Amino acid sequence: MIVIASDIHLQHNPPHEFLDGALVPIFETPVRVAIIRAALERAAIGPVVAPRSFGIEPVRAVHDDGYLTYLETIYDRWVVAGGAPEAVIPGTLAVRWMTRPHTHPLAAPGYYTFDTCAPIVAGTYAAARAAADIALTGAERLLAGERCVYALCRPPGHHAGRDLCGGYCFLNNAAIAAEYLIRNAAGATCAILDIDVHHGNGTQQIFYERNDVLFVSIHASPDYQYPFFLGYADERGAGAGEGYNLNLPLAAGVGNQEYLTALDQALRAIADFAPRFLVLSAGFDTFAGDPVAGHGGGFALSAAVYPQIGRHIAALNLPTLVVQEGGYAIEALGDNVVGLLQGLEE
Repeated sequence: MIVIASDIHLQHNPPHEFLDGALVPIFETPVRVAIIRAALERAAIGPVVAPRSFGIEPVRAVHDDGYLTYLETIYDRWVVAGGAPEAVIPGTLAVRWMTRPHTHPLAAPGYYTFDTCAPIVAGTYAAARAAADIALTGAERLLAGERCVYALCRPPGHHAGRDLCGGYCFLNNAAIAAEYLIRNAAGATCAILDIDVHHGNGTQQIFYERNDVLFVSIHASPDYQYPFFLGYADERGAGAGEGYNLNLPLAAGVGNQEYLTALDQALRAIADFAPRFLVLSAGFDTFAGDPVAGHGGGFALSAAVYPQIGRHIAALNLPTLVVQEGGYAIEALGDNVVGLLQGLEE
């Protein structure tokens, strides 16, 4: 299996985030990629190849121009305006009726960010663009005939909406790849299956009114888990996209068998949709004891289930791009990624 990866992610290394009211060291760190790559090497999964640069246009196909300009420029503008140089973190959020864009560097983060868990440092934009290029390179490989490609993206992407960052996510790598596949394969449709413990609220928002992308998410119920305000079962899409959004929220503490039952329901929906391509938003914070998921109540999956998840997904027999999302139980992360990928290859 080809692996796409880049060291540019190292430029995104915020020192902290606000989580549950406390300033804490950030969980989404560069060591995650190092651990995954070491596990891939031990398991002889590869080769590992660098992404190519696709320019801004495939990113603009998904994200708002003003938002992209914000991401590219905000760190320097923030520091010049007197913001803390450690990281850009909003102090005021534009919520509900507060919809007017603001250009002041100390205010703009509150317009383009929906939480305090997406700190921006000097290298964040470069790292996010590299992650998008990783996903796009993987998509290009599918178009060239590869059956399964792993895009080792960091920062992750599934919480990023058209013009919002949050939850460690800045550019929606899975959405960018899916859009690229559709635009470059005549008449193609794409399914996105999100198996992160957190709902892919950004991906849902981007495709909610589309019928050429089926979005399916298996996640911890927003009744108790981040991102809280989206991810309910009655969110089925709107307009042309009605019926093309499927959320499968699950209770806290879900174990292997319950999870596989939900996965099979998701896979039946994808099979009925009969897409040409599958993009898999692969989060591993479903693992028992994940420190981020545990803040709200997580799942209890064991390492043994990830190869099974891979095998169930592989039974769809679709060209599949695996896009790395969350997973913060560092000791187990690499082996869990390998387990999923090996299952997909069987």
